[in-house]
Amino acid sequence: MTEHHRATTTWIVRRPPTCTNGAPSSARSIVPVSNPHCSALVGGQRMTHAFHHIPVMRDEVVARFADVPSGVVIDGTLGGGGHAQAILEARPDLALLGIDRDEVARTAAREHLAHFGNRVSIASGTFSNLIEVVSANATWIAGRPIVGILLDLGVSSTQFDDPSRGFSFREDAPLDMRMDTSTGITAAELVATIGVDELRDELRVHGEGRFAHAIAQSLKRRLPASTMELVAAVEAAVPPAARRRGHVATRTFQALRVLVNQESEELRTALNATPSLLAAGGVLVVIAYHSGEDRVVKEFMSERSAGGCACPTALGCVCGFVPTMRVLRNSAVLPHESEVDVNPRARSARLRAAWVVGS
Repeated sequence: MTEHHRATTTWIVRRPPTCTNGAPSSARSIVPVSNPHCSALVGGQRMTHAFHHIPVMRDEVVARFADVPSGVVIDGTLGGGGHAQAILEARPDLALLGIDRDEVARTAAREHLAHFGNRVSIASGTFSNLIEVVSANATWIAGRPIVGILLDLGVSSTQFDDPSRGFSFREDAPLDMRMDTSTGITAAELVATIGVDELRDELRVHGEGRFAHAIAQSLKRRLPASTMELVAAVEAAVPPAARRRGHVATRTFQALRVLVNQESEELRTALNATPSLLAAGGVLVVIAYHSGEDRVVKEFMSERSAGGCACPTALGCVCGFVPTMRVLRNSAVLPHESEVDVNPRARSARLRAAWVVGS
């Protein structure tokens, strides 16, 4: 779900438009605009910025799907459709099922990928319910094998850059952080209800270290309702001399976002579903953006490539477990510096891939 900035075509979603350069239209659409501040309503949300498309590690993703058999690829984090477009252009024999929980993202992707026709189907949902989405789209899949699954984790740039979503400390906004604003509790509600010890532990997972408990106490004491109130609560707990390079609240924002959207649980559920969905020769590709989720992906792929075997290496395998996946390299693939120069948000990306072993 992490799509980053492209300097080419820009789309906004409108229903109807409130821009000054055209008459209102009753149709909801995505159109190129010259005014990036044009306001629009989608699903009750006012959108004040545009969708952009530069998928992180695009070439590396396309390369992983280069040799899969013909069939269907599932993009479990569709976003605006940047990765999907690259895969479909590189492999005319592939179709793509795109999944996203964000209505604005689905609308943008539907327009962006329209020229691929019936090669694309877009579904509402999250990557944690892959099996249910595949079942609901069985008619469109029509017996074709699923030969690839892509999970681009984290929050999309479009969501991150929209102040109203509450993902960023750049502007003051309600402390929301939900990727799907139609369901679940906000970050403000989470802080108000979570126990201080659980909050402290989650902050530690995301690297807050020795100040995790102080930050958790500060959040519970202040109960921030906006992004700037959250920043102030973190600043009150971390002495200026002890602050790391970068913004003092970065890890706290990340930890709350992961909790609000249940990202860790969803990732494990999705990973466990992939072996039963992918055909022999199919590939699972995951792009992670922080060490916690990358560790989950690495452990999953390592376990599957070892077939669940826990026998001592020196004695050889005697348990009879059979590998179900093949990992070509143990280390993650990192973005090239040239990509990071153009798109700094790609810096933390870590790509891992595993291929399904035929029976």
